[in-house]
Order: sequence, then C-alpha cells, then structure tokens
Amino acid sequence: MRLAITAIAAAALLAACTTLTHPAGETAVPDTENPAEITPPASSAMAAAVVREDPYIWLEEVEGEDALTWVRGQNERSLAELEALPDYADNLAKTLELATSDDRIPYGTIRDGMVYNFWQDETNTRGLWRRTTLESYETDAPDWETVLDFDQLSADEDKNWVYKGADCFRPKGASKTLCMVSLSDGGKDAIIQREFDLDTKTFVDGGFVTREAKQGTAWIDHDTMLVGTDWGGDGSTLTSSGYPSVVKLWTRGQALEDATEIYAGDLTDVGVWPWATERDDGNVIYGVVEADTFFTSQYWLLSSETPVQYPVPAKSTLGDEYKGWQFVTLQQDWEASHPCSDAQACGDTSTSFKIGDLIAFNHQDFLDTGKLPYVQLVFRANGRQAVNGVSIAKGAALLSINDNVASKILRLEPTMDGWATTEIALPGTGQASIAFADKESETVFINFEGFLTPDSLLKYDVTSGDVSSLKSLPAKFDTTGLVVHQKEATSKDGTKIPYFAIHREGIELDGKNPTLLYGYGGFEVSLRPSYSATIGRLWLEKGGIYVLANIRGGGEFGPAWHQAGLKGNRQRIYDDFIAVGEDLHQLGITSPDHLGIMGGSNGGLLMGVMITQAPQMWNAVVIQVPLLDMLRYHKLLAGASWIDEYGDPDIAEERAFLETISPYQNFDANADYPTPLFVTSTKDDRVHPGHARKMAKLFEAAGKPFLYYENIDGGHSAAANQKERAKRSALEFTYLYERLFPVSE
Repeated sequence: MRLAITAIAAAALLAACTTLTHPAGETAVPDTENPAEITPPASSAMAAAVVREDPYIWLEEVEGEDALTWVRGQNERSLAELEALPDYADNLAKTLELATSDDRIPYGTIRDGMVYNFWQDETNTRGLWRRTTLESYETDAPDWETVLDFDQLSADEDKNWVYKGADCFRPKGASKTLCMVSLSDGGKDAIIQREFDLDTKTFVDGGFVTREAKQGTAWIDHDTMLVGTDWGGDGSTLTSSGYPSVVKLWTRGQALEDATEIYAGDLTDVGVWPWATERDDGNVIYGVVEADTFFTSQYWLLSSETPVQYPVPAKSTLGDEYKGWQFVTLQQDWEASHPCSDAQACGDTSTSFKIGDLIAFNHQDFLDTGKLPYVQLVFRANGRQAVNGVSIAKGAALLSINDNVASKILRLEPTMDGWATTEIALPGTGQASIAFADKESETVFINFEGFLTPDSLLKYDVTSGDVSSLKSLPAKFDTTGLVVHQKEATSKDGTKIPYFAIHREGIELDGKNPTLLYGYGGFEVSLRPSYSATIGRLWLEKGGIYVLANIRGGGEFGPAWHQAGLKGNRQRIYDDFIAVGEDLHQLGITSPDHLGIMGGSNGGLLMGVMITQAPQMWNAVVIQVPLLDMLRYHKLLAGASWIDEYGDPDIAEERAFLETISPYQNFDANADYPTPLFVTSTKDDRVHPGHARKMAKLFEAAGKPFLYYENIDGGHSAAANQKERAKRSALEFTYLYERLFPVSE
C-alpha cells in the first residue's frame, strides 16, 4: 500500500535506533509459554527502597533547570576527559571524513522517471532533497537539481529543521505531484507536515499544514486526506503512549480543527494511524490501523459503505496487493475458516497456518463481500529462515527473507498450483534489502553489503530479470587479513545462539584481544551482516575484534525467535548475550579485561542489565539512549506502547519479574562495576533521557566512575546531523580503545 500500513510504524518506533553505531544444526526455539526461572538479585532489598522513593525523579524533567545544570556539568567533565585522550583527535578526524564524504551511494526513489535523493555532507549539514533523471542517475556523476534545501529553510525560518521524509501522491491522470513534507525540530519524533508541490518545488500557499505532534497522514486525493494527530493540542486525543487515537477526514480549505472524525480508538491503544492505497484501476481505498498493543492490531476499511474489519488475526502484518492478491504475514498460528459455496463438494473449509507464514487472499473478493476469501500459503520459512517483507514493483512481487541470518530475495508469482519462487542472484552472502520498489516502476534498487563488503546498489530489471551493479562504494577500511566466522554459543536453557566474529586471521587465543560485542534483542529486529566504515576504521584496523550477537528477542529466525523473550521470558535474552560473552572467554578470543559491549535503546536496556547482572564479564559498556528504569518506563514518553514487549509494571506478577531485571532498581552501591559511558539526547521524545540521567546519578552518588554525554539536540539517534553523529562515534570508540586495548609494555 502507498502507506506501508503503519502498525508497522509502531514497530519502527523503538527499532530504528539499532543503527546508532552498528549500521547496522537447526536452532531450537524453546516453549514460550513457561517463563524462565529467575533468581532475584542480591540487591533486591535496595531495589525495593528505590521503588518506594526515587530521589532522582527530578532528572525526568527534560528541560528542567536543575536537570540541565546537572547534564551540562556531566557533559563538561566527560568531554574534557575523553577529548584529552590521545586517540580522540584522530578518531574525530576519521569519523568526520566518513560522515561528510561525498563518496557515498545516493540512494533514491523513482517518481515519473526522476530519481529523488536526500543528501547530507559537510556543506549541507541538514541536507538537500534533490532529483535527477534515471539516465543521469545511472552515470558516475549525476546532474542533480535541488528540490528543497533544508539548511536554507532552517536559516530562513530560524529553525533547527530535521527532514523526516515526504509522502507524495499523483493520482492516475493527475498533472502534478503533491507531497506532505515532514519536519522535526531538532530530530524529535514529533513533526509538522507541510504541503509541497513537487513540480514547482515550492510549499503550497495556503495548503495543508499540521501542527507539531506525533502524527500520520494519508492522501485520498489531492484535496482530501486522512490525519491522525493531537487534535486539541492538549494531549486529550493522544493514547497513553503519546500517539493519535482519532483519525479525521481533512478537506482542502478546511481548518484542521474542523476536519470530520471518521474513527476513534481507545486511549489505552498504542495508536491509530491512517492508510490509503490507489489500486490498479485508479480507485483509492482507505482506512485505519488500530494498534491495540505493540504487536496486535485491527485493520479497518473505511472507504466502503460501512466500516469493515480485515479478517486477519491480531498478530499479523497486512502488506501490499499484487495481481489482486492481498499479502499477510503471520506472527501467530492461525486457523483460517473459508466460505463454501457448495457444502457437499467443499469438505473441510479451514486451513491451518503457522507463525511466520506469508499468506495471501483475493482482495477483490474481500472488498465485495467483507468476508474472508480462500487463503493460500505463499511461503513458509524453515527453522533457519524468516520472512522480512514483500515489495511490489510493476509486474513483480519480491520477497526478502533471512536465511541463517544472511539475506535472500525471491520473486513470487501466483500459478495454478500455488505460488512459485525464483531466487534473484546476489553478489554473495551478506545483507540484501529492497532499497526501492514501486508498482509504477519496472526498475528495482537492491542494496547489498557484508561485514567486509562495501555497499553496492544493484538494479533489478523486472522485465528481463537481469541484475546489474549500478553503484558501489570503494573500500572504506583495510580488510587485508580480516575474516568473518559465524559461531554458536549455548545459552542457559540449551538454545544455540549464533554470532558473528570479525577479526584478523590467525589471532592468538590468549584472551588479550580487544573485543567489542554488540547486541539488541527485541521487537523482532534482525541484526544481519552489514558494512560499517566507522567500525572498520576505528576498531578493526586498529586490531580490535567485532562481534555481532543474534540473541533471542530479535527476528533473525522469525516471530517465534522474538516471542521466546517476551515479558517474563526476557531473562532468556540476557542469558543469550551472557552466553556469547562466555563463549568468547572460553575460546580464548578475549577476556573480561578486554571485552566491551555496546547497544542502544532496547539494546541500551540490554547493556544496563549486563552491567548489573554480569559486571565481572566486561571492562567497557556503551549504553546508548537506553531504557533503564523498568518500573516507570511505561509512564515516560512512548513507553506505554512497549508493554506488550516488556510487561506492565502495574500488574503485580509482571512487575515482580521487572523488579528482577530493571537496571535502575538493581544498582548496588557496593558492587564493583566497569566504568560505563552513557549516551543520550535531550530531544529524544521516544526513550526518555531520564533513564540515562538517573542511572548515571546513581553512579555519581555511590562515588563510582562513569562517563556521560547528552546531546542537546538529536532525537532518538542522539544526533541531528552528520557532524554530531561523527562526534558521538569518536567519543564512543575513544572510550573503548582506552579501556580495552592492552597497555604497551
């Protein structure tokens, strides 16, 4: 659909931060019904005291005078220490060179034969939205035309605008393309949207403009759109997670507050978002997706005479339509019951589907009847695979899957005997993703990369089936002698946990190798092989080892791999990460003195748990934009939307488990902790900066060493532009090098 139905938007809300620094036998999946046995930490008495009276709750006042005074003091102290280290200047020079280099692939989308690209460099800090012809784009030096200069816009309007994307629409037969351009003040999730004429390259005088909020829009036609936003400006129409609960129909010339309500969800929902799609016949159908929880949704068709709910299970993702077939990906087992026109001939009218299946049904039959038509199995993953999603081009449906953590892309086609799959040739084993596909274009862009293979942009021609290299990056770091190994560790419950290790060939297994272990483990987010110039230049080239852990909670092996670590089962995720660390120790690859760990957002929670549950295993911990107070997380910003992932602190049984893992409550003033580096952002309106602030304050109050850097701008990525990203990475790797590399004798 033109708007990739946005319950999916919810999943992206936390998962997006996995790119903070990392650009990101059959594995057993244990029974997810029985919570893992957890041993309460020794510091549970102290945890109870912290719960009763939180002395640092004042640090949750995001822009409070006392809180910001403390933040500035910690920034000043920590920056002085880190920037004085011998590696910082070199690290900053390298990250700035990488961040502002023109030697990057200009990824783009195709509209009416033109390729559109968003570009940032040293000159264009906030970025350019630009375009060129497809023919020019395929050359080594495209002739770019500026569509919108965000640095100039920010200067003209005295704003710190951060571009957050554009939703563009040209109905069949229309002469122009109109877009809703999303702008964020400093990188927050809250945005304003302004109508923009793509042909004249100007904002529309008197056009559609929304006020700042976490919001969603969808075009019905050039004079009508659906909007979900903070309607009163006072939060009264927002859910407890801070997202829209009401969607209205907004007509050109109408004041936003006068828009007509067409759907209202519950304030206890995660959120309600609009969607619309133009079908092959030019008709636009539209509706809303009501996300009851982070992982359960109702999909509603509202363009029919009466509202009709799509007859799919609550844990499923409604995808695009191809040749009349509506795709659905299942996150649960499902028994689909079908109508039968001839009871004597039909026999069994139910079909059993499994968690992780990709299925499809005749969309027109559903639109005509409002009932579930016959459902077909399109693709079933094996125990080492997972469905990532389907992209639709003109004349082709392309399925992206994980296969033993690496990527494959399959072309799907309906036949008389079911669905046929044809594998698309890729350059090797690595990560492949659909960078661009649209039902109006026969050209598909595919990005391919690996740990040691720089990004390349491949062009797939739907008509011929040919794959050709369109653009590729030169090597950004020296890979001479580097090797990649995929290994397995055994977790506490016997589950095999895969991980990748990248290092120099022939390393000595003496436990002295400086090693950085990265993890996430949540929200069905897969960590796959990817090329990171920053990790290469600042870590691998210096002799460091990089390890990527594919722990449960992620999506590497499908929904079951994720659901194995939900709520009271979450200790499994932490046991998995500890198991990978122990395996690195046992193999002699590294030892506690030389092992550091890193993770952001949900991965920041992982880091907090690792520092409180297994402090003896690491000598450096980079905690990026973290959740840490798991007894108050649901009361802070978007936290309530994640209850389906972590559990509800207001339910006694679930709170009891959260008390055993919450880093803030399990801090022990008498424990011996490694010196952590906290990284967060004042402008993060997704994961509250109070988490990092309060945990760091515990270290300060206990007289324990720690480092802290809070970017005043930046949103959930902790950086609003390329230069800020470069500085953050330089600080992180300077800290890691200082703590993990052996001291020269």
